[in-house]
Amino acid sequence: MKLSTRSRYGTRALLDLARHEAEAPVQLKDIARRQRISLAYLEHIIAPLVGAGIVRSLRGRRGGLKLTRRPERIRLSEVVHLLEGNATPVDCIAEPGCCDRTPYCAVRDIWSEMQQAIDDTLGAITLRELMERQKTKESGGPARPETPGIAQPGQK
Repeated sequence: MKLSTRSRYGTRALLDLARHEAEAPVQLKDIARRQRISLAYLEHIIAPLVGAGIVRSLRGRRGGLKLTRRPERIRLSEVVHLLEGNATPVDCIAEPGCCDRTPYCAVRDIWSEMQQAIDDTLGAITLRELMERQKTKESGGPARPETPGIAQPGQK
């Protein structure tokens, strides 16, 4: 499964907005510059986030964007589902009736388990946690959290 640039760029834009929330409202052009995303494309990505009430757009001379909720209350699952729409690996997960093999298809079970693992992972991560991970990366800390039982690079 491959996420579109809408989800990848939208998540980066929200991360940028959260990291600069003290400067709120944040100008969209500043996010575009820092994230190296086309301003025109970023406008299209931000629109559904505004429509869903995750981001608020303030007009005027001192206008810009502002999160409507604290970063710890925004889950990545919400963002990805909003920007991707139906992001299931196969159609029969979202629409079991589309295939007459659904009731006895073992392969569909695997795709369903994979989708559940993705949903669980994205649902467990908040924008606040993503901010902390970014801060750790920028300070030269570990690239990713260590997973017990799995050798990290350089380990055997």
